[in-house]
Amino acid sequence: MLHFMHPPFPFIVGVPRSGTTLLRLMLDAHSDLSIPAETGFIPDARRILAAGMADGREAFFRIVTLSPAWSGFRLEVDAFRAALQAIEPFDLGEGVRAFYRLCAALSGKARWGDRTPAYGAHLDAIQSILPEARFIHVIRDGRDAALSVTGLWFAPDGEIETLAADWRARILKTRLLAKGCAHYLEVRYERLITDPPAELRRVCEFIDLPYDSDMERFHERQDPEFSPPDASKVERWKRDMGADMRGRFEAVAGDLLTELGYGMGGVAPAKPGRRLSSFFRQRRLTRESPSDP
Repeated sequence: MLHFMHPPFPFIVGVPRSGTTLLRLMLDAHSDLSIPAETGFIPDARRILAAGMADGREAFFRIVTLSPAWSGFRLEVDAFRAALQAIEPFDLGEGVRAFYRLCAALSGKARWGDRTPAYGAHLDAIQSILPEARFIHVIRDGRDAALSVTGLWFAPDGEIETLAADWRARILKTRLLAKGCAHYLEVRYERLITDPPAELRRVCEFIDLPYDSDMERFHERQDPEFSPPDASKVERWKRDMGADMRGRFEAVAGDLLTELGYGMGGVAPAKPGRRLSSFFRQRRLTRESPSDP
């Protein structure tokens, strides 16, 4: 099918702890849009099916249903298999749409999207499967993202320089791939926190979706663990990150911080500095809020 026959398909991507979950919860509160839990299977499906599997339909079915995330989607295996069987001839793009269509139907919604941060490294692959894809790249000050990710299981191992290099590399990779994308939008975490209506209107216009003020009240419809946007999470690094740590982060990623318009506040590192294991101990004194996106 031609892509103009399908509604815009938003994909939320970004560095972990940059606000992708926050935006997902906001958009999922829209009366017409459903964004399920993180998926992760699209790149694997494309790679395996590109290898010329004899039965692409069955291969895709197994990739999705054997995914660690499958139980979180709340789909019936038989219903998913039946949806795939209805696609003739089988096409990976139609198979992916069938999955998300079923997820949206659980909430009685007609539109669907995705929030998988790691897809930021696969924009080209996703667009080749789904020409209607519209990528929303959420960007947050890397120093705040580093404070938020520290100590979590998926944080890069090593010193603060590792976190800085990871933040920088991920953003640059996504931006590079975006040059080949038909539809790409950058959303700043800071503006999403301080002026949600304005930023959400930008997003809705980008994905051709009428504005719904319910998005601003997403926290009333979701897990009570999540709270309204908290402006104190903007520029946390000025309060919670020591000068040595700031300087070391900026020594690695200062060029991108400057390009993105984030202020510089660190000092040149005077010594190798402590490892993140000691930083973990420091952060436990000011524990992360579970609502930090």
